[in-house]
Amino acid sequence: MPRVLDGDLLDQDVEVIVNAWNRNIIPWWLLVPQGVSGAIKRRGGYGPFLELGRLGPIPLGGAVLTSAGRLPYQAIIHVAGISMLWRASRKSIKGAVASAMSLVHGHQFRSVAFPVIGAGTGGFGEDGALQLMLDAFATLDSAAEVTVVRYRRGRRG
Repeated sequence: MPRVLDGDLLDQDVEVIVNAWNRNIIPWWLLVPQGVSGAIKRRGGYGPFLELGRLGPIPLGGAVLTSAGRLPYQAIIHVAGISMLWRASRKSIKGAVASAMSLVHGHQFRSVAFPVIGAGTGGFGEDGALQLMLDAFATLDSAAEVTVVRYRRGRRG
């Protein structure tokens, strides 16, 4: 099971982080990234989002990999945790966890940090979304160290 902590996703000492994204159908530059995506853009630059734009649509619950830009990670995994109506569902949250972990295993990352997928823009609420994520992790077998970060300003994990 993952470690759950309060803090800032971008302060975690891991190889790869997960960005709670969307279906990637609307060009990223037409959006005002908020939450995790906004923080990545501010601290990591536009590079990962330019790569993301070239990857095309992501199936709901799917995941894609980009570079980390100026962030100190090996990569960023972007998950489509919300629908075109900007809502998360049980299926999209659990699918995003499974898809991200598939990329973690496929690229042999040893450690990964997730935000709580679907808690913000997705409208699922932090407690409900976190429980769905924990349920999804319970069905997966992984050697990677997994951290789920509940965003709290000013607290580090």
